[in-house]
Amino acid sequence: MSTIDINQITNTLDNWFELTEKTILCRQDSQTGLFPASTDVNGHGDYTDAWVRDNVYSIMAVWGLWLGYRKFDHFPARKTRLEDSTINLMRGLLTSMMRQTHKVERFKYTQNPLDALHAKYDTQSGQVVVDDDKWGHLQLDATSIFLLMLAQMTRSGLGIIKSVE
Repeated sequence: MSTIDINQITNTLDNWFELTEKTILCRQDSQTGLFPASTDVNGHGDYTDAWVRDNVYSIMAVWGLWLGYRKFDHFPARKTRLEDSTINLMRGLLTSMMRQTHKVERFKYTQNPLDALHAKYDTQSGQVVVDDDKWGHLQLDATSIFLLMLAQMTRSGLGIIKSVE
């Protein structure tokens, strides 16, 4: 690759980073790592909660940009920002889900939608926001895409799951 090609690539990465910072990363909760679906609260509901599916799709853009940056020694702070944001979000979702292990164990036997993992959480605490019988939580696609991306991101070198000693 010539120097010009590398400069073009790094300029493109930098442009994507600026857009990602303005549209995605600026909305990430600093404690939980979760993103609100929206800032809108209206007559139809409160959309400031974090939906699993939306969060995973949003962080995929961040992770993809991290994959691009890690090939270059260009702006290591940006690479670290992208890595930390991705890890923080995935750990936030994992923590929220792990608070419901009792439900997962029940679901294995009952297959009852009331025992399904919740599909949305409070953005600032990661706690469930809706009773089991008040909202359709049986969204296996959201849980599946989370698990798929957890595996993909871990395989790419991100240390999402902490070992307990």
